[in-house]
Amino acid sequence: MIIHNNLGAHQTLRTDASGMPLEWLNCEQVAKLMALDMVQYQFGTTLTRLHGGVNAMTGKQSYYDIPSIIGTKGYNNHIHKQLARYIPPLNNQTLFKRDRNLCMYCGQVFHRHDLSRDHVTPVSQGGKDLWTNVVTACKRCNNHKADRTPLQANMHLLAIPFAPNYAEYIFLQNKNIIADQMSFLMNHFPKKSPFRQIKT
Repeated sequence: MIIHNNLGAHQTLRTDASGMPLEWLNCEQVAKLMALDMVQYQFGTTLTRLHGGVNAMTGKQSYYDIPSIIGTKGYNNHIHKQLARYIPPLNNQTLFKRDRNLCMYCGQVFHRHDLSRDHVTPVSQGGKDLWTNVVTACKRCNNHKADRTPLQANMHLLAIPFAPNYAEYIFLQNKNIIADQMSFLMNHFPKKSPFRQIKT
């Protein structure tokens, strides 16, 4: 299979039949779903064109135009209920992206290797390793805060930490989101989500 790149570095956002965002797929995975007739709808920017084999009878080469968003057949009410209560796994990569590589104490943007995970209420004081108790902090601020709360350290927290919902977590998993995908995901973000302010 030959790939003709357009926006080939980007992935396709897959949803279910109702439009619930589920995951990111590469172009080969999308082409497979198309070949199996599992795609119910597709729209958005064409990311790339995949060329397949040549038909011996017609001499024509097959191809698939890979869209930025597809909806696959099927709807599972049980999955929808699960996703409504979903708490994504916490790791530094998604934490730093949630906070846009911004130290939540000094307000400066840093490279990932200069950032750390800070527990707002320190573990030594009973704080948990949860989305709602962790923020991105530069190593300098984290060392200065040490095993103290922001109040005890006389440090101002710039934003209240929050747990992303499933659509926000889908957003956090992809570095190369294009405008139509972001617009689609925003429809599933909470009204007060800070991600609504992000421009692609």
